[in-house]
Amino acid sequence: MVSPELIRRFPIFSGLTIEQIVSLAKAAEEKRFDRDHYFHHEGDEINAFYLLLDGEVAIVSRLPEREREIIIHSLGVGDAFGWSAFVPPFASTAGAKAITPCNVIVFDAKELRQVFEADCQFGYVMMQKIAMIIRDRLNTLRIETLAYSAG
Repeated sequence: MVSPELIRRFPIFSGLTIEQIVSLAKAAEEKRFDRDHYFHHEGDEINAFYLLLDGEVAIVSRLPEREREIIIHSLGVGDAFGWSAFVPPFASTAGAKAITPCNVIVFDAKELRQVFEADCQFGYVMMQKIAMIIRDRLNTLRIETLAYSAG
């Protein structure tokens, strides 16, 4: 468990009740990861949701024809990743790799999915927050694709 006060500091959790924050805290632990650590690879079953406390994480995808990895998105302090852990079939749509050593809060998504089923209002609010993450990532990809196409 992490401190509910730590979780409350981050905008992604704004608007949640203290009881909901405590539920998140109970399903979470703080961990440190080294540079080049893979949180998950594209296609992996994923049962953790992450909040970056410090360091940088890259959302990556493989280009099989060139046998290399490209960075789709870079994340910094306060960014969340691993949203696929809440969206069936709970398979990662991209990889996540530490660019620098980092500290993260790791949320047990299996446990939280049960909490969200029991408290549908909480689940609804969290899915709205997950949808905002997805929206922002898609918007960034759209802008980058347009810039690439124009160049």
